[in-house]
Amino acid sequence: MTNCLVVDDSKVIRKVARHILESLNIKVAEACDGRDALTQCQNAEHDVVLLDWNMPVMSGMEFLQQLSALKATRPKVIFCTTENGLAHIKAALEAGADEYVMKPFDRDTLESKLQLVGVI
Repeated sequence: MTNCLVVDDSKVIRKVARHILESLNIKVAEACDGRDALTQCQNAEHDVVLLDWNMPVMSGMEFLQQLSALKATRPKVIFCTTENGLAHIKAALEAGADEYVMKPFDRDTLESKLQLVGVI
């Protein structure tokens, strides 16, 4: 079974993502910020991370940079954010994100992104 870590400071977004992912038979863990997510990645294996950009404590970009240094084989990372400027998308991909999806997202969009990164 595929394991996904949903990282977002919004409980509502985490709940929506969990509902979609579980309907795709994906096991879900949640983190409320980048630091929490980094700790969870140190303690468990995740196939994919859905990552918010703007969060307290540690941003998505900071998490991504530290994750790359932490693990030789890291999970796929899909940024899920309201940041839609080309500069943001380019920065996320250059920092190591595998895909990018805009909020709000629906089941079909998220499923297609998961397929693109090869986790389903």
